[in-house]
Amino acid sequence: MKNSNSTRRQPDLRTEAIVLRRTDYGEADRILQLLTPKGKRSVIARGVRKEKSKLAGGIELFSVSEVVIHEGRTELGILTSARLLEYYDAFVKDIELIEMGGMMMRSVSARAEQVESPEFYKILKQSLRVMQKYAGEKSRWKDILRAWWGINLARASGEDINLHFDTDGEKLLADGRYYWDEEQAALAKAGMGRIGVDHIKMMRLMASGSAELSLKVQGADKLIDEVLYVARCIEKVTFI
Repeated sequence: MKNSNSTRRQPDLRTEAIVLRRTDYGEADRILQLLTPKGKRSVIARGVRKEKSKLAGGIELFSVSEVVIHEGRTELGILTSARLLEYYDAFVKDIELIEMGGMMMRSVSARAEQVESPEFYKILKQSLRVMQKYAGEKSRWKDILRAWWGINLARASGEDINLHFDTDGEKLLADGRYYWDEEQAALAKAGMGRIGVDHIKMMRLMASGSAELSLKVQGADKLIDEVLYVARCIEKVTFI
């Protein structure tokens, strides 16, 4: 008698997804790199470049879609359904947003190759939503978002920032002054250091709260230069 498990059809995966990259393949297909709450997936969208394709509208860049993926014996899944849930049209109008969003997608794609974490999807989705909502505003929201991104991408990769003890292992003081020691990846005491308690509070909030909450911090514009420097150091990505 045949083993039923050997012939059992693997169920399709229905999930939210963000398209990280699209590559034309053959005459009408595309290979897609998707970021989902369950990790990064590579799929083929067959016939998607044909005029009447039902998949085309659901695989836009800078958007969130609901997709169905048929996963067979190879690593390349087959995209069988795609429905657009959220489309962020602000990217079409702002080249700086395109560059910023593109850098984030490349960075999270590289991280997702090394570490499996559902946090990557949450972080990218929050970032895209913030860029859509705040596009056109003149505050320093982009720098605040960059700092939040850097701290949280590092955290999701298992590289938590130490915001409670200095390089000597002593608790950070409310009246202390510090600088970021890149070699030890921690705050070091410095009498004339530019990082104080308000910067530390902001970084702690970023590490534990949403991107939008960080944008509402009173006086954030005056704190962000030092916070962004630390975030860039720990995330090791230049966004400019």
